[in-house]
Amino acid sequence: MSSSPTVRTARRRTLRVAAAALTAAAALALTACSGSDAAGTKPVGHSDKDMAAAGSSGTNSSAKAQGSDAPPSPGAKADAKAGAAGKQSGGAPAADGGKAASPVRTQRLADGISKAEIYKLGDQRYRAKIVARGAVLATLETKGHDDGLDANDMFVTLTLDGQVHSWMGGGHQGPGTFKLAGGWTAKVTKVGELRYRAQIIGHDGVAATLEANQHDVGLDANGVYVVLSSGGVISAHE
Repeated sequence: MSSSPTVRTARRRTLRVAAAALTAAAALALTACSGSDAAGTKPVGHSDKDMAAAGSSGTNSSAKAQGSDAPPSPGAKADAKAGAAGKQSGGAPAADGGKAASPVRTQRLADGISKAEIYKLGDQRYRAKIVARGAVLATLETKGHDDGLDANDMFVTLTLDGQVHSWMGGGHQGPGTFKLAGGWTAKVTKVGELRYRAQIIGHDGVAATLEANQHDVGLDANGVYVVLSSGGVISAHE
């Protein structure tokens, strides 16, 4: 009968120890949860320094995206230069058949109705637009040689130095040999469909040759202006 109280005492102590252990475990769990909430959730394997570096990097990236003082990348510099070059070259005259900003001069032609707008495209490179009542009727252009036009019996030449000369009539229908202004002689031959050749002959023989191959041509022969059309009509004026 004397051993029973001892057994109960031991059981009570065991229960008390178990209860204390459960209380301590619960306290640790609560502390851990509280600490996690207070510090914020952090990725596994990252220290506080890593998190601080990541936050700084994120801030810098955001600032760069919104336009900061940081230097742009080489690609951004190239894009900026290309954009600036595009702006600078926007309205410039093109030397190879592109647009010219404005004519260097405008002059009235022999018919009294049309006019020539003369544009400089480069060294000894000119273009003349024949304009009447606001419409462009024809275009002449020097490309290493003079140019010419038969515009319904009004003849126009454009020389390498940008001079325009025009006159009315005086045409001869080739083939044939014809006396021209300034003492020149023209020998016109047909060499194909809409293709004529004219030898310009002076005292010393053939001085120049014009060939109209489906378009008119012109020549400044020492101050005598000659036009040969693709239809074989030749005219000269001084």
